[in-house]
Amino acid sequence: MSNHNFRRQYSQISRKILTQYILSVLGFIAGIFICYFLAWFICSQFIWGEYNPLYYILKVLQSFSPIFIVGIILLGVIVLTRYFLSKPLGYLDEVIDAAEKLSQPDGEPIKLSEAMRDVQNELNLVREQAIRNAAAAKEAEQRKNDLIVYLAHDLKTPLTSVIGYLTLLRDEPQISQELRTRYTGVALNKAERLEDLVNEFFDITRFNLTSLTLEPEYVNLSRMLEQITNEFNPILAEKNLQWQKEIAPEVEIFCDPDKLERVFDNLIRNAVNYSYVENKIFLSMRRMGNKVEIVVKNRGKTIPPDKLERIFEQFFRLDSSRSSATGGAGLGLAISKELVELHNGTIKVESANESISFTVLLSIDCKKIVRTS
Repeated sequence: MSNHNFRRQYSQISRKILTQYILSVLGFIAGIFICYFLAWFICSQFIWGEYNPLYYILKVLQSFSPIFIVGIILLGVIVLTRYFLSKPLGYLDEVIDAAEKLSQPDGEPIKLSEAMRDVQNELNLVREQAIRNAAAAKEAEQRKNDLIVYLAHDLKTPLTSVIGYLTLLRDEPQISQELRTRYTGVALNKAERLEDLVNEFFDITRFNLTSLTLEPEYVNLSRMLEQITNEFNPILAEKNLQWQKEIAPEVEIFCDPDKLERVFDNLIRNAVNYSYVENKIFLSMRRMGNKVEIVVKNRGKTIPPDKLERIFEQFFRLDSSRSSATGGAGLGLAISKELVELHNGTIKVESANESISFTVLLSIDCKKIVRTS
């Protein structure tokens, strides 16, 4: 519940209580005068004897009637004031109790007085959101912890292989050049896998302990995309993949080039990892008014809708296995989404008919809207 909504609803309750208080006081005073004049009218209909005891009582009351009336009115106003002051204080106590429940949400919904029904509904919405956020945070933390355990376990395998092959090369100097080249190649591959795992650890640490900030400048986006795609040519060649590019020429935008380079690197790497072999990876960039649209599309296994909804979550991986090829830290797309949104852009994913498509939409001139902190 926003502070604006809470203040508005609490203001409505305050006005309602104040209106009830004023009407009650005016009604009480009017009632006193009505009773006084009614009593005077009734008493005037009788002839009172001088020696009637009730006559003297009525005379005294008549003589001091202003004092009695003022006293009764003051007493009534005090009682009414105390009653109506206790109502908002009671409501405040209810809100305080509800706030304590919000800090430690459980299965019981918040219940307030009938007059606080709107506030109750808003607080219950906040409570449900807090429960969902807590569950999501707990799940993300569990996924992160599981991933760290997996990575720590996986570190042993390439490290053991590297040590084993290097030890073999040291202890067996008479082996053939062919075997030496083979063992060196295997050790290098395992060392590169070890480097990837260490980088994943750094990604986890950076994503959790640092805030992302931008250092924007004017960048030729067309040249940036051409350069990035060229750097992936050796990787595509290994998997018999090809580029299909439609990049508009000489498009400049105001952005943080390092951050956007990481976004496109993650999207392309994701397309390579989940693409069928001997296919094309489609990358397009076109200008749309004051915006630019970048699309990365590949042919691959259709992503189920339940996984498609969670694809930008931290530590979520499409491939639940810990394979070397696709078993990353599950941070690439989450970081990409945050970096795009930091540029006030949007990113979305679609998957159908064995096709996976990521679309990034950025402003051409976002100098005035880009957030740098």
